Amino acid sequence: MGVDVLAAHEEIRGAVEYHHAEGLVESRDRRMLGGVLDLADLDVSQVMVHRKSISMIDADLPPRELVAAALESAHTRLPLYRDDAENIVGVLHAKDLLQAIALADGRMDDLDIAAIAREPWFIPETTNLKDQLNAFLKRQTHFALVVDEYGALQGLVTLEDILEEIVGEIEDEHDAASLAGVRPQPDGTVMVDGSVAIRDLNRAMDWDLPDDDAVTVAGLVIHESQTIPRVGQTFIFHGHRFEVVRRDRNQITGLRVSARLDAPDGG
Repeated sequence: MGVDVLAAHEEIRGAVEYHHAEGLVESRDRRMLGGVLDLADLDVSQVMVHRKSISMIDADLPPRELVAAALESAHTRLPLYRDDAENIVGVLHAKDLLQAIALADGRMDDLDIAAIAREPWFIPETTNLKDQLNAFLKRQTHFALVVDEYGALQGLVTLEDILEEIVGEIEDEHDAASLAGVRPQPDGTVMVDGSVAIRDLNRAMDWDLPDDDAVTVAGLVIHESQTIPRVGQTFIFHGHRFEVVRRDRNQITGLRVSARLDAPDGG
């Protein structure tokens, strides 16, 4: 991005912030405009679903069991692996599966899953969101698997993930009423699963926690404390109090996070 483009982006961003402060731009519009400007500054690694949270299916399951596993999932696109969860051999689309079942007159044992599955699309974790949005639109596909420089699976990213960076959380009939893993409490604190992405928590609570050095809330606490805290330990970072409430071995799985301590109304 050239200097002139950067300057134009900053000028637009400054104008949006000024008009928001003057009450001329609504918060939602401000976030949306900011989301568009931020696309080139964000990598897919910052918005992807982490590999530990990916729903995937063993490609070697008998067709009937594989169909049952696909039906149990809330997702319409499911990676298929063979022998090892790192070895993704295809992506099964629910629409393709349904069409194949119809063509087979419902004889699920006759299904050739390998023929139904689509080729997996692997992208580097350093791909920025602006480039990936263009790639999604050009290829007319909505699903990509994210790998590191060694080709190891890191996560997956969808067109919806990128659009949500612009317009905020997109709810469909399978989404929870609120962000999974974020539970506001009556006392004003928020119970947060450690695996929740910082960007998602910021959107849900209208906070401004930094995500330059960590992707998840647990990662932020570990980065700032330079340790893996014990249950019960409390820290204050970036205007919020973080208390570790659950830990599984070396993984922080639950935290209680306060509202901004320096906010006039405690919000």
